[in-house]
Amino acid sequence: MMVATCVCTSAPASVRADIYRCKGADGAQHYTNIREPGRRCELVVRGSRSSKAKSSSNKPSNAQESRGASSKDNARYQRYDLLIDESARLYQLPESFIRAVVRVESDFNPSVVSRAGAMGLMQLMPKTARSMGVEDPFNARQNILGGARYLRILANRFKGDLVLTVAAYNAGEGAVEKYDGIPPYKETQRYVRRVLKHYYSYRSEGTR
Repeated sequence: MMVATCVCTSAPASVRADIYRCKGADGAQHYTNIREPGRRCELVVRGSRSSKAKSSSNKPSNAQESRGASSKDNARYQRYDLLIDESARLYQLPESFIRAVVRVESDFNPSVVSRAGAMGLMQLMPKTARSMGVEDPFNARQNILGGARYLRILANRFKGDLVLTVAAYNAGEGAVEKYDGIPPYKETQRYVRRVLKHYYSYRSEGTR
């Protein structure tokens, strides 16, 4: 089982490990922070503050997007700063981690509903929302606090492993346990890469 990196509460340096996608001879792939001998490994997220995450699409960074965005867009991305900070402190998670999940889940749109029925900023499914004590999934504060609480539960379950926490948030903890790592679902693998990309980018910009 891999231990890629952890959701830390006090040591930022420990969450900057490079993340590799490695493939074996049988085509099976997994994510790790170590380039493994005998396997084809591709760097998909670079943890260094001075380096940019690898991207085949050459998309601009969060900072570049912010500089090029309209004031309306900037307001959307900054509107929930206090709520994200509150949830980060309450559940002892990196603020940049929660922000990255919100970015990928809803792009900071509090009223979005997925085809599967996930709702709000952190795209909570009805059952998850209820179990996290969220009465109104479209209430920004309730949604962010509920999503952060769920992330904390997952982080505890997977011993602080950031990659597995993100994978479980998307695919469910049962799927992560079944495959002893990131499930072989293209959607989940893409989701993990996107969240980690934004997470490290936000950290490099100074977000906790």
